[in-house]
Amino acid sequence: MPSASPFPQHIIARKRDGHALTDAEIQAFVRGATDASWEKYQLSAMLMAILLKGMTPAETAALTDAMMRSGRMADLSAVPGIKVDKHSTGGVGDKVSIPLAPMVAACGVPVPMISGRGLGHSGGTLDKLESIPGFRTGLSLAEFESQVARIGCALIGQTRDLAPADRTLYALRDVTATVECIPLICASILSKKLAEGIDALVLDVKFGGGAFMKSLDQARELAEALVSVGRAGGKQVRALLTAMHEPLGRNVGNALEVEESIACLHGRGPSDLMEVTFALGAHMLVLGGVIKDLASANLKLRHAVDSGAALAKFRDIVASQGGDVAAIDNPTLLPQSNRTVSIPSPTTGYISRVDAMGIALAALDLGAGRARVEDAIDPAAGISRVVKVGEPISHGAPLCLLHVNGEDRLKAARDRILDSIAISDQPPARVPLIAGVIL
Repeated sequence: MPSASPFPQHIIARKRDGHALTDAEIQAFVRGATDASWEKYQLSAMLMAILLKGMTPAETAALTDAMMRSGRMADLSAVPGIKVDKHSTGGVGDKVSIPLAPMVAACGVPVPMISGRGLGHSGGTLDKLESIPGFRTGLSLAEFESQVARIGCALIGQTRDLAPADRTLYALRDVTATVECIPLICASILSKKLAEGIDALVLDVKFGGGAFMKSLDQARELAEALVSVGRAGGKQVRALLTAMHEPLGRNVGNALEVEESIACLHGRGPSDLMEVTFALGAHMLVLGGVIKDLASANLKLRHAVDSGAALAKFRDIVASQGGDVAAIDNPTLLPQSNRTVSIPSPTTGYISRVDAMGIALAALDLGAGRARVEDAIDPAAGISRVVKVGEPISHGAPLCLLHVNGEDRLKAARDRILDSIAISDQPPARVPLIAGVIL
């Protein structure tokens, strides 16, 4: 007969005392989160013990594997080619997934992408996509598998039966101050990604004021852990370290970011957004085996944009998932706010700082995000045409435009914008957007 599962308190005590847990103990913890055989206070105690005592690479790999296997896993084995996804650790104005997935798919690499919703200052790909009228992100795993096989790409949310342990543990981490724990971050990200049937993964690990990892050293530590654990799971993984001091692109807010993503697919996106998208996409093409070097991969992506193939692929995705394709050609069909307000510059000079977190909080003031999972968002709300660091500005010229439904939301957002943007007499030194690659 199989041995009885260890008591939760015994496993918690072993981690509390700094011991490395066995695979069986980690599996018992994950099973307890999945079937509710562990009380929430026991799960919370375990999360805090992991935060305080850490996990070895082997423990983190075992935790990731157990969470991945806590539910169903997508089967994309019938889809030809190397399946590659991308994951970002979250930032402000980070709409990269929306143009990136169809670009890469148009180049012949299947992209099965499962994304999340925005919470706090960080926006969510699902919320952005759902601002397209009719767009469905809640496909079943069977629909997901079918769409990837048929058109080479699907952009969906986490299904109820995919890595269900993560759903429970993530909610507890959010309320127990254990979000920043690297082993838990690794297991949360990778359990979902590895369960979606991919062969390879490119990570965008962000650092700076608008990222969860504030310093480059913290981001590098997380990136190295993610790459190591992903490879332990048998996948090809690499990570880019990208700066998130100012918003990525010029628009922050769901429909506004979709509009900017469409501009990107036309080749007219802001230079920083295009740079990060092409950089991530080039690594995806190399891992996908369709091209050997990054320079050639970059050219292939640009051709997919210039030829219209990437935009056509996005139309296919939107149509397949029930969205209004007309909104791609006419972005005025996306949700529109009833008021747009310009914020004038108080002086003349050069933009020396655009604080990403401040801009994100201003967007939240306008209704573009949610403080709690159950909160509703306004898809039309947000900020557009945000100035970029290094640009010259004249007195009275717009720092940005606020898009809002409701006069009561304006003052707080306006004040935050003015506090978040600094102007100097001299142009600031340029900070590289991509700080390194973890191979």
